[in-house]
Order: sequence, then C-alpha cells, then structure tokens
Amino acid sequence: MKKLIVAGIGAGSYDGLTVAAVKALEGADLIVGYTVYCDLIKPYFPDKEFVSTPMMKEIERCRIALEHAASGKLTVMICSGDAGIYGMASPILELAGEYGVEVEVIPGVTAATSGAALLGSPITCDFAVISLSDLLTPMERIEKRLEGAAMADLCIVLYNPSSRKRADYLMRACDIVLKYRSPETVCGIARNIGREGESCTVMTLAELRETATDMFTTVFIGNSETKEIDGHMVTPRGYRNE
Repeated sequence: MKKLIVAGIGAGSYDGLTVAAVKALEGADLIVGYTVYCDLIKPYFPDKEFVSTPMMKEIERCRIALEHAASGKLTVMICSGDAGIYGMASPILELAGEYGVEVEVIPGVTAATSGAALLGSPITCDFAVISLSDLLTPMERIEKRLEGAAMADLCIVLYNPSSRKRADYLMRACDIVLKYRSPETVCGIARNIGREGESCTVMTLAELRETATDMFTTVFIGNSETKEIDGHMVTPRGYRNE
C-alpha cells in the first residue's frame, strides 16, 4: 500500500528533530509543508524535492501530499512542533481514505515541552494546552475551555496568544484565569523557541496580563502550587509535602 508520513519537526532546527523524523526525511522522495517550515529544514536536506504552500492552504497541501503518495512517491508532510498537536495529522487522516494511502504519524517536540524546558519545569503536574487563535475555534468555546482549566487549577499552556488582529486576547484570557487564581500566580513566557532570538521570562499573572506577545510566544500559567526557584518556573510533582 502507498504510504504518507506526517512528521513533526519541532522548532525546525536539526537538533530539535527526533531521530525518527530525520530518518523519514532522509528517506523521502518528496517533502511537503508550509513554506516557512520547508525553508527551515531545507538547509539540512538540500538534495530533497520540496513542495510548499502558504498559510491558509492547509487542505490543498494535504491533497498535494496525498496525491504524490498515491502516485508512489514516498512523501513526508512536515508540521512544526508535533504533527498531532494543532498539526496536519488530523486532516491527512480524514482525507487519506479517498486516496488509498496508508498514513504514519511521527511525533515531534511541541512548544509546550520545549518552552517548558527553557523555563524550568512548569508543567510537571496536570496541565491543559489551549490555543487562543479563533480562526478555527469560536472564541466562546475557547473562553469556556479557559474557564474550565482555571477552575480545575490546571497549569495552562497558551499557544497563539496574540497577533495584530487579536492584540487583547491574552489579556482577556488572563482576566478569566484571575477569577480563580491570585495575581501573584507564577507564570512564564518563551519566545522563538529553538530559533534565533530564543528567550524566556518568569513573571506573575498580573504582569503577564500586561505583557505584549505574538504568534512566536508560548505562554505558561502556573497552578496554585507553582513556584519561582532561582529564576525558574517550577510546578511541584507532589513527592514532597512540605
């Protein structure tokens, strides 16, 4: 049976690729992806054939990859972070039956874990990952999810916290969380993870509310037990009851 591989590439640096992803990309006849992601990994696989599409062309990109896979080319669809977390694994699997193509999903390092490593250990305990982008999900549903996570005292990771069109979304999210958590709750942000300009900052929830972010920022909101230790954001696992 013809095969399509959907692989997460992490932040796009070679060091951030899993061994499985590297092997898949080395063995590929064709690599398909969003233009920015293709540009990130082309230097590491210069002899490969690439097909890319711009933002908002996700379904077209899926069909291109599936068509090439159905023709017999070993095709790899790449996604930033992990292929199954806000990635392309889901639409590929939904469409694959039309093309008679087998799909293999290779995981990658998502921003929740790579950003957490920069900050210390903020999601050691139960946590929720929520995207603030309302492009595909109504804002009312996003707010309900934020409310539920805040009420349950989960650590929260926010993807896509703001953009030029959504400048106040992070502030709105913080306002929801502030109904259940202290303004002194330990939070953090990680910027440009795994790329040039990488940085991270630990701050309070009140400070986070006033912080400017963008699509290259991942936000971490601690639970009621999260601490700042020597500049790191740390959520206790629960082994020590002190």
